[in-house]
Amino acid sequence: MTELTTFWHVWVSAIVIGSMIACGILLTLTFKNQKYDQETDQTTGHSFDGIDELDNPLPKWWMYFFWSTIVFGVFYIGIYGIGGWTGFSDWSSHDQWEREVAKAEEQFKPYYDKLNAMSVEELATNKDALATGQRIFSSNCSVCHGSTATGALGFPNLADNDWLYGGSAAAIKQTITHGRTGAMPAKGLKPDMTDVERTDIAAHVLSLSGREGSGDATKGAPLFAQACAACHGSDAKGNQLMGAPNLTDNIWLYGGSEKQIEFTIENGRAGVMPAWNDILGEDKIHVLSGYVYSLSQSK
Repeated sequence: MTELTTFWHVWVSAIVIGSMIACGILLTLTFKNQKYDQETDQTTGHSFDGIDELDNPLPKWWMYFFWSTIVFGVFYIGIYGIGGWTGFSDWSSHDQWEREVAKAEEQFKPYYDKLNAMSVEELATNKDALATGQRIFSSNCSVCHGSTATGALGFPNLADNDWLYGGSAAAIKQTITHGRTGAMPAKGLKPDMTDVERTDIAAHVLSLSGREGSGDATKGAPLFAQACAACHGSDAKGNQLMGAPNLTDNIWLYGGSEKQIEFTIENGRAGVMPAWNDILGEDKIHVLSGYVYSLSQSK
């Protein structure tokens, strides 16, 4: 859990305490300017659907209720604190969270010790490990890769055999542990690329998976060798050491239409997968790796 900076401690404290003071001032001024035992037939000037709003004071019970919330707030701050101050009880939600996490880790340690004694490949065939891995995946990974791990535009499908950085057990665990940062430069290695050249390259890329584009694929081939082959390879089958995708299999991370391919060439792409080691810890990552590895083994 990330600690708040001093700025946010001060900002939150100022908003809370300032709101309480402002509410108290408003109630005091209202009390001084109005008599609670008298009603008036004067209106505020606001009328809706034939109903006039009279300029009468707040009901006393309502006034007392507002004051009670301010008093409650003062006691609450005194007990539990505000900002970086923990109050007289010396309790904080962060400390409570840490205690509960430590308790849970101690409770489940024997279970994870048992699973960590297995290899990632063995976990991929273990029913209990897969159930645990699926829960970890749903809580942490599904927001990007989807609940079925089939991905979305810009987020890889983990249930097929197409891998940017390799689909071995070791490669998957490395990816989850340390994250990945992918970057395709705009216009590849040809910054002076023209619009026509871009269209020709896109046509060549489309031809690699048996499709046609509006450009000249024949002219696009040498342009591809100049601008793109350094990463994607002369055969365009990619380079897993660099995370450069295979362009011949008709599997596209950012869309495979001619328009989307041209956009990728023109503007480049930048993808980041966060490192999960500090978030999940080695035990959970090991089990999660087994689950992710299992997704593509039946393909």
